[in-house]
Amino acid sequence: MVKTDALHQQMMAWRHDLHTNPEFGFEERRTAAFVAKSLRSFGLDVVEGIGGTGVVGTLTRGSSNRAIALRADMDALRITEQTGLDYASQAQGTMHACGHDGHVSMLLGAAQILATQGGFDGTLRFIFQPAEEWGQGAAAMLADGLLTRLPFDEIYGLHNMPGLPAGHLGLRVGP
Repeated sequence: MVKTDALHQQMMAWRHDLHTNPEFGFEERRTAAFVAKSLRSFGLDVVEGIGGTGVVGTLTRGSSNRAIALRADMDALRITEQTGLDYASQAQGTMHACGHDGHVSMLLGAAQILATQGGFDGTLRFIFQPAEEWGQGAAAMLADGLLTRLPFDEIYGLHNMPGLPAGHLGLRVGP
């Protein structure tokens, strides 16, 4: 059982680390290595380098053949951070200004909880996509055989939504 307070603190530490060390699209080598190491520590099977720097962790429980994917993006923007935060970007001219550091942390948190607590029957794929900001990462992962190498029946993309009340989710069909 994952302790909620401990996981919350861990997720904040992950986000702060990722925020301090942002990487632009297809340059997410440190981020991808961090994600892969974390997923392996939770007991997931991990494939790295899909579409360049993409990472996919796989977790299977039970006997169902159904597979669902959960996706987060990893790349940062070419923006100089001026926030003054203790964990501000240390990469000159690159910043997680769109929340992808939070997306990675949230999906890692979900992977840890699901690996520890289960509660599903089938396969979960945790997809960490590179280069979302300039629209190339998903195409690169697909061109690299994501759907044939690691198939799934449906996918849910994760993105923060400032303005949506805390404790609420927004869902929609399609892109």
